[in-house]
Amino acid sequence: MSDTNAREKAEDRYYAALDLMADGKLEEAVTAYRESLAADSGFTEALHGLARALQDLQRYDEAIAAAQQITVLDPDDVLAHTSLSVLYQKKGMIPEAEEEGAKARVLGWKQQLKKKSF
Repeated sequence: MSDTNAREKAEDRYYAALDLMADGKLEEAVTAYRESLAADSGFTEALHGLARALQDLQRYDEAIAAAQQITVLDPDDVLAHTSLSVLYQKKGMIPEAEEEGAKARVLGWKQQLKKKSF
């Protein structure tokens, strides 16, 4: 499968997952997000969706793994660090939650400063 075809399939499954989330079909959404990622493992939007669906299902360890994967692909992804903070907090891992929250704030400030310098 070419890179273009893989991305198209990933996007198709991603949008299907979004529709399933909107319909409250979380388990089916998880499957669709995983299919999206099977087509394009670097599709961070699908990883964000997967993390959220898993969070809503209270499958926190799996959600944390998805959010951590985003930070490997894009260490400056503010939402990934914010998600990790929320997930760690839900698991009672307060020091880890505070650390990720601080990372998210610093990254957010850096992004704001970059915008002001242009």
